[in-house]
Amino acid sequence: MKRGTANKPDFDVFAEVRAIYEALAGRPVRRNCLARTQCCQFQLTGRAPHLTKGEALLAARAYRATGRRELLESSEGACPLLQRPAGRCLIYADRPFGCRTHFCAAAGGPYARGDVLDLIRRLEDLDVRLKGDGPRQISAAVADALAELAGHH
Repeated sequence: MKRGTANKPDFDVFAEVRAIYEALAGRPVRRNCLARTQCCQFQLTGRAPHLTKGEALLAARAYRATGRRELLESSEGACPLLQRPAGRCLIYADRPFGCRTHFCAAAGGPYARGDVLDLIRRLEDLDVRLKGDGPRQISAAVADALAELAGHH
């Protein structure tokens, strides 16, 4: 997504989102994900990540790279990007910001918003440049991004 047209930005969306994720990884606040996938069980946590358009496009591209083209909802209320029954994230390397900053108590708890506010603002600024609608619930955001990517090929 680099060419500038009516529908495509003239900058590399994926590189910009990954740069934000890399900046987060360099922060001194550390968490130790134990891969329990409790945070991926939205019906248990009552929380689901909200993605900006850039994050959704990156997640959708990573999801398509697994050979999948359509997002399937979980009947158990889990994240649609969680591979069942293995319990592994299908897009772990490109998982959204919320998945990188919200951790269960066993893994150290969530990041304090103030510790990552500058990165959140960068994601929001990118969303504006992409003419996004602001952060949206993961299932809807990724489903729309999958449709958008399919339209570009």
